[in-house]
This record gives sequence, structure tokens and C-alpha cells, in this order.
Amino acid sequence: MKLIKGVFVFLLYFVCLLAIAQEHPPINSYTPNDYGAENQNWSISQSVDKYIYVANNQGLLEYNGAKWTLYPSPNQTIIRSVNAFKETIYTGSYKEFGYWKRNELGILIYHSLSKELKITFLEDEEFWNIITLDDWVLFQSLKRIYIYNKKDHSYSVINSETTIYKMFKINESIYFQKVKDGVYEIKNGASKLVSNNSVLRENLLVNIFNHNGNILFQTEDNGFYIFNKTELTKWNISANETISKHRIYNSKQLKDKSFLLGTISNGIIHLTPKGDINYQINQTSGLSNNTVLSVFEDIDNNIWLGLENGIDCINIKSPFSIYNDEAGNIGAVNASALFKGYLYIGTNQGLFYKKEGIDNTFKFIEGTQGAVWCLKVLKDTLFCGHNSGTFVINEGKAKLAIDVLGTWNIRTIDNSDNLLLQGNYSGLYVLENKEGLWQLRNKIEGFDVSSRYFEMLSQTEVFVSHEYKGVFKIKLNDALTKVNQIVKETSVDKGLKTSLTKYQGDILYAHQKGIFKFNKENQVFKKDSILSRLFKEEEYTSGKLVNDTANNRLWSFSLHGLNYLAPRKLSNIPKIKRISFPSYVRNDVSGYENITHISDNKYLYGTSLGYVIIDLNKLYDKTFEVNINQISNSTYKNTDRSNYVDKTKKGQFKNKENNIEFSFSVPEYSKYLITEYQYKLDGIYNEWSQWSTKSSELFENLPYGDYTFYVRARLGNEISTNTERYGFNIEAPWYLKKVMIAFYVAFFLLFSLLMHNIYKRYYKKQREKLLLKNKRELELKELENKEQLMRLNNENLKQDIENKNRELAISTMSLIKKNEFLNSIKKELGDVTKNNKSLKHVIKIIDRNLNNTDDWHVFEEAFNNADKDFLKKVKTLHPNLTSNDLRLCAYLRLNLSSKEIAPLLNISARSVEVKRYRLRKKMDLQHESSLTDYILEI
Repeated sequence: MKLIKGVFVFLLYFVCLLAIAQEHPPINSYTPNDYGAENQNWSISQSVDKYIYVANNQGLLEYNGAKWTLYPSPNQTIIRSVNAFKETIYTGSYKEFGYWKRNELGILIYHSLSKELKITFLEDEEFWNIITLDDWVLFQSLKRIYIYNKKDHSYSVINSETTIYKMFKINESIYFQKVKDGVYEIKNGASKLVSNNSVLRENLLVNIFNHNGNILFQTEDNGFYIFNKTELTKWNISANETISKHRIYNSKQLKDKSFLLGTISNGIIHLTPKGDINYQINQTSGLSNNTVLSVFEDIDNNIWLGLENGIDCINIKSPFSIYNDEAGNIGAVNASALFKGYLYIGTNQGLFYKKEGIDNTFKFIEGTQGAVWCLKVLKDTLFCGHNSGTFVINEGKAKLAIDVLGTWNIRTIDNSDNLLLQGNYSGLYVLENKEGLWQLRNKIEGFDVSSRYFEMLSQTEVFVSHEYKGVFKIKLNDALTKVNQIVKETSVDKGLKTSLTKYQGDILYAHQKGIFKFNKENQVFKKDSILSRLFKEEEYTSGKLVNDTANNRLWSFSLHGLNYLAPRKLSNIPKIKRISFPSYVRNDVSGYENITHISDNKYLYGTSLGYVIIDLNKLYDKTFEVNINQISNSTYKNTDRSNYVDKTKKGQFKNKENNIEFSFSVPEYSKYLITEYQYKLDGIYNEWSQWSTKSSELFENLPYGDYTFYVRARLGNEISTNTERYGFNIEAPWYLKKVMIAFYVAFFLLFSLLMHNIYKRYYKKQREKLLLKNKRELELKELENKEQLMRLNNENLKQDIENKNRELAISTMSLIKKNEFLNSIKKELGDVTKNNKSLKHVIKIIDRNLNNTDDWHVFEEAFNNADKDFLKKVKTLHPNLTSNDLRLCAYLRLNLSSKEIAPLLNISARSVEVKRYRLRKKMDLQHESSLTDYILEI
């Protein structure tokens, strides 16, 4: 019994948890850690540049879409109220009110109006509300309303003896409630009673609205009341019962005339203009906190909530509606289908359903525990492909029709009304309808590969794609019972997260490299250039393709969003529409992406946390601008000490201030519109950078020169309408400034002139030296030539002398020989003449030849040729010498001995010695002097 009770309690708890989850717009949540301030946020406003301002316990928060900035409270107290009027931000706090203005550096500067006006505050006076109207600004505390005139800087005060709870602006009128008194209107600077009905006296008002020409009062605990100038009546709406259960702390009538109510303990309630509850969102279903301190609608219809702990932004006009299974009771959605008025979702935990358009409570279908792989409406039947097999679903009940593990998908078979083809873990199976019941007919024998993706080319030809094995073309027999042929398709590559899909009669294979269409004529897959534009190769996350046959759309999924292809009405070229829905925010089950047409232009997209409803009618291309928020520079040595600069003027930075940081943003607050930025810095980085979500960029150690920074943004597929730019210059170092450059030029010119003169003088001296050197070299060369010529002449002369001497020697020797010969003949003949007188004549002839002067003349001539002027010199030195003496001197000059001289003189050797002696006498030679040496030395 206890077990049954426990199971019942568990199931009741499980159903309650399922009932809690509901579809709601996307919510951006910002925690105190995100915005860097305290938890409580009392008021929210927006400036003309679309920046968001929040009154926080710690000060004024500013959010530009990329970065939160905290401006501390001017008197270190809680800022209770904020109102942005154009570029002026009014705030009120404890005994202080004033405004903030942005200076030329992009920083908000506070100006105290209360000090300027010299206001004397009441005890513990705080300002809870600020309203701007024409030239007036109204600051409301609990006892007073200060009316400040912006033109003449004057003010007036409306006092109250009781508490002024809140102040309201309706059209061009200002109302406020005095507790226990009634509702007043401010006219001409004074308060005028509007109504003191007991309801208004006994209930605290949350807000006052204009409703169909009447005033609509909203109380904290008793709902709405309509006031038609005299009578106050309850507004009878369907939401009254729900509203009465919650204390409403604040509210806002939105631009579409609907109402958003912020409660003290249960989040927000959204009412239609007629007062019906549209949805409720609390901390369980997505809010950061259940206590809503302030509500604000921005220019783009986003709802901002100042919470007890944090700040939330609800994209109420978003095309996305989120169903998050925070408790994990449903799981990751793998498939969905709309069938006979019920919405079915198949998850990794089972099959769930609910009545379409009535409530948001999903119910579990018993018996379907486990992973659901597909939901198919075929032959007016809803099939559920499940890990356990194939279920047939009808009105929330499941029947296991095919008990074969792991049904991936189910397809129709051409020309067969009662047959279906099914892909399972273990291959392909054929289902058959017998007497209205679907059952297993047979397994196709001969192919046991897991068949998650398969498409029929004809009644007997099937393509099967396996991520790890590739694509197979299978030919079946006519009975569809076995495989006749298996061919591995080589025209495409295998790959992870690839898929097969049939679209408009063509079989498509999706791969990271593109989408390939099967060409029936050539029997190969060929890349289709148009279809391949559904995703870029670098943005590939999954090759899963979904064919929406109802609208003839082909869906794909990529890194930055969802893409679908649809035919054009006036062209054969299909159009591709891209939806910004990045993979890192949509919580994909990668490879198991699924999208289902629900109704009209709405689609259900399954995620790992539930699902998202996408309304294509709400998609539109919005224009936006990117802003450069702040620019700071710093020195190389102090990169942590930044200085903001005036972004309205061209920057002139010192050379050491060469670390420039730019902060930029797009004030866009849609959760799924991710802002990306692209920049370039002309002068050094002239090409656009890669797209990045980073909203600031620091350029370090920039060299001197002129630069222009450009930045643009991208939201989804749209580029910002503007490209922000900022020009600046970094000064050259002191040694490269114009004055120094002029100095360098002057110095260079003077130095050049000096060096010119020095070099001119140097080269002149060098030239002179070179000329002198060349002259000397020429002279030396000339002397060398003369010397060489003289040597050559001397050698020639020497050769001539040697030749002459040789001739003289030969001549002399000839004479000697001749005379010796004649003497010998004479001697021999002398012995003969004693007996023969006839020979005497011959002897005379011989004597005549021995004393022949012709021989001497010949000798003398040869001697003079050999030793020119010798005889003249001797004659000059010794004029008393006779011709015979000179003849002897010549013979002695030839270094002839007395024996050799004797024949030449035809005398005896003894006679030669006598002649030598006499010659010495004539020359006055000393006894010890050698006659021969003396003659040789002349």
C-alpha cells in the first residue's frame, strides 16, 4: 500500500512539474555579477541612443548592448528612480536629485539640481519617481512633488500631508495618489482632486491607464477599475481570479495596448488588451527572480524587469517562443508532429502530447519510455519510430506495431498504398497494412547495415547513407524481400553528420563540402551550386536536411542559424532565407536537429532542453547602427592607466601614448540576435578583421603616423547601416619632429658642405700627391728606360768592343804568327844563304814583310776601334813618345808579353825588354811601378 501511495505521489509530482513548463518569449538574464552592482533594481529607462539605464542600490547602471557600466551614486545612497529624456538622464536618490550628461569623452557626468536650486529637503526624503513633460521635470518623493522648469531653471513644490504613493503620466496629464485621500491631477502647477472613491482611498494604486477614453485604475490587490469621470466600476475580465491571488507591485501598458504586471512573489503576468491572461513567467519558468520592482518597455518592444535580484530582458516581440524543460522531465526533443489536433513531441525519454492551442501541459504516453527517433504521419496514421520498435499513436495512446529494435525512419513506397519501408538498427524492413492494422511483413535479407538515412530512387532501388561506411545503392527484388545487388557509391565521400533527403523528387546527399544531387542520367551524385548555399563549409555543424512538404521548404542547420530554401513564384531559382539562431544558443542535439511545421507560418524546433516555436511572420530585417562608445589611450609603460579621449575630434596623441583601445556596441537586446563586429585600422591593418563578438579592440605599440579606425556590425544576416570611424595621429618621437628634421637637414647640409670642402682639400692633396708620385714614377720610369737603354748600349758597345778586341786579338795573333813564320823561314833560309846567294833576295823580301808598316796601320786602326783614343791619350800624356813607343804601348795595352811582342817588332825578346825600359824612362815611371799596369789604367 505504501508503495502504491509513493508511486501515486511521484506521478502527481511528475505531472505538476510538467504543468509548470510553458512557452514564453526569450529572456536575457543579467545577474549582479554580470552588471557589477548590487542586486536590487528600482527603475529602468532608455535614452535616445537606445542605451538602457537602471536605478540600482549602488548607483546608475548603463548598458549599451555589449557592456554594463556602473556610475556610483553621487552621495553614496540608493538611486530609486531614473528617467532618460533624449540625451539627459535624470535620477533621484536620498535627499538628492539631478541629471547626468555625457561629456566629450563618452563618460556620464552628474549635475545636482537640488544643490543648484538650493532645496531644503524633508527628513529622510527619497525620490521614487521621475516624469518628464514638455519643459518640466517632476521629481516625486513620499511627501512632495518638485516641478522643475528646464527653461528658466525655476521650481515649484506640491506638498501633501499624507503619503504620495505614486505618480503617473497619462497622455499629457500627471496624476498622483494621496494615501487615504484620493487621486489628484496636477493642473497649472497645483493639485486638483479627481476622485476620492473609497476604492482609491483604501487601495494602493499600481498604475493608471487610458482605456477606451476612460481612466483605468489598477490596484495592488483588487485588480482593475474603470473610471468614467463620475463612476468607478470593477473591470470584469477573465484574469481577475488569477490577479487577485498575487500582489501587483508595478505594471506597464505596452505599445500594443496589452498589460504586463509585475508581482511581488510570482514573476510577471501578461494580459491581452481585453484582459485575458496570455502567459505567466516566474522564476521556475525562466525569470531570475520572482519579485519584480520595475517594468519598462524599450523602443524595440523588449520588456525590461528590474528585479529584487538581477535584471531581465524579455523579447516579447521575438519570433521565437521558448519551451524549456528546466526540471528535465521531458528531455531532449528529437521529433515532433501535429496530428488530429494534438501536438506530439518525441524525446530521449519517451513520447509526450498535449492538445494544440488549449493548454501548455504535456502528458506522457504510457509504454513509450526510451528514445523516440522519428514521428511520421503516413497513410493517415501517426507512426512513432522508437528505440523499442515502431508504435502507432492514436489520441494519446501507443500500440507497439513492429517489435524490432531501433526504428530510425519510415518512408512510403511508390505505387504501394499498403506498404511502408522502415530503417532500423539492423537494416531495412517492410511494413504492411492488413485489415487496417500495420504490422511487420518481412526483413529485407542481405543488408544488415544500420539505416538511419534512406530514400527510394524507385520501387526496387534504395539509397542508404551510413556516417562511417558511406552511401550504398541497393537493388531489391520485385517482392521487396531480399537484396539483389549492393553498390558502394564512390561519387560522394562519407562523413560525420551527413544525411540523405528527398526534395522535389530529387535525392540529396548533404556533406560538409556541400549538397549533392543524384543525377539519374549519369547515375552519380553531383554538387548543386544553389542548394550548397544553404550552409557554408566553414559554418557546417550538421548535414541534417528536413523536407517540409507542406510548404515545399528545405531546412538546414548551420553554425550561425537556421536556413531554408523555398521556390520563388516568378522564378525557377529558389530563394534562401536565413534565420539568426546560433548553434551555441539554440541547444542543439547535433546530428538530430528537427523542425516541424505546426500551423500557418509557425515551426517547432526541437532542442536539448525542450523546443522553440519559430513564427516566420514575425521575422523581419531591422536596421541598426554601431556606435563607438569610448576611446582610450595609454603609454607603453603604463598600459593599465588608460585615459579617455574626445571621440568627436581627431586624436592627437604623443608618441608614447601609442596603445589605443576602442569600445563599440550595438544597442540591440534580442537574445538570439548575436552581434558581431568587424574592424580595420587604415595605416597598419588595412584589411577587415574576422567577425567577432568582442566589443572592444586594443592596438598596442602603434608606430607614429596617421590612422583611421573603422568598425561595423552584423546582426544575423544584416550589416549595420553605418560604419563608424575615428581618425587619429600618433606624434613622431622628439628626434623625428619637424623642428628636429629641419635641424637634421640644416646639419646635414652644413656637414655636407664641410665634408665637401674637407674632401675637396683632401682629394686636391691626394691629386697633387698622385701627380707628384706619377711624375716621379714617370721620371723613374724614364731613368729606368734610359738606364736600360744605356745598359743595352753598353752591352752593345761591350759586345762591339769584345768583337773588336776579338778581331784585334785575331789580327795580332795573325801578325805574330805571320812574323814568327817569316822569322822561322828567314832563319832557315839564313842557314841556306851561306852557300846560295840567290836566296838573299828572298830574305830581303821577308825582312821587308816583317817591317811592313801596312801591318802596323791595319793593327793601329783595329786597336783604335777597340780602344778609342788610347793612343791620343798616351801621346797627350807623354808627347815625347815616338811611333815605335806608341806601338809598344799598344801591344802592352793588349797585355802581350815581351815574347809575344818581339815578333811584332821583329826584334828579340831582349830588345823588347830594353824598349820597355826606355819607355819607362820616357814616362817617368817609378821603379816599383808596373809599366803594364800603368798603360792598362790610362
